[in-house]
Amino acid sequence: MTSFKIGILSDTHLTAPSETFKKIAEACFHDTDMILHAGDLTDPEILTVFSGKEVHAVHGNMCSTLACQHLPSHKEIKVGGFTIGLIHRVGNTYDFEKRLIDIFPEADCIVYGHTHKPVCHRLGGVLYINPGSFTGTGYYGAGGTFAVLEVGETLQAQIYQIQAKR
Repeated sequence: MTSFKIGILSDTHLTAPSETFKKIAEACFHDTDMILHAGDLTDPEILTVFSGKEVHAVHGNMCSTLACQHLPSHKEIKVGGFTIGLIHRVGNTYDFEKRLIDIFPEADCIVYGHTHKPVCHRLGGVLYINPGSFTGTGYYGAGGTFAVLEVGETLQAQIYQIQAKR
């Protein structure tokens, strides 16, 4: 079975796609088939960078009114027989993975953002992915991270540090 690659990012916090953002996004996601943005993109114009790819996004707590009006708070995506839940946040961090599975009880994978801290692990048969902040956030988390999810016979994901110069 040929794998299907999904580029995952979150917490870009940009009001418009800069040339630097465009270059870094192209370098990170050139070989992906789909893009998932887990919120706090701030403005939906950011998603235009990914034209030509299937894009799914949710709004976050720092999004513009326009983004909140046009993007859902959470959604499910079906890919290769797997169900992926996409959300920005679900309240405070206490017991949040249980609350995520309550929102997406059929999910094989749950992608979320908000914390700016990259996470990629399995719990109870569910793959949890937080790509961290794509644009880097100093003391809030790692500087510039993203994830790639490969969908084949199984789900495999990895977090990457952005290496491009800003």
